Amino acid sequence: MKKVFTNGCFDVMHLMHVELLRFAKLQGDYLIVGLNSDESVKRLKGDTRPIFNQEDRKKMVESIRYVDKVIIFNEDTPLELIKEVRPDLIVKGGDYKAEDVVGAEICPVKIFPFTSGYSTTSILQALK
Repeated sequence: MKKVFTNGCFDVMHLMHVELLRFAKLQGDYLIVGLNSDESVKRLKGDTRPIFNQEDRKKMVESIRYVDKVIIFNEDTPLELIKEVRPDLIVKGGDYKAEDVVGAEICPVKIFPFTSGYSTTSILQALK
């Protein structure tokens, strides 16, 4: 069984989140999603985030048919979680370079082709 790992805040779900998860699932048999805890989202994104709490975000991500398991992590990066779950492949969005992805020294990384115009930050700015 080929285990695939991806991670993120998944704070305000949008189409590219779902497409990333679909793409990741197509790379293997079992998709594990590392979900930033509320505390780590706040450290990474600022005091106004997350919009939705970690339990709600976890339920939303779990409801997507491509996802097999969601694990909340509290660190700023998922390195310790990657070491624990030992995936065969890491998938990240196209705003990353494979060599810069956390965990690239542990297993191969595949980049999901990024589509501009989709970001939680831009969605939140448009709502202001």
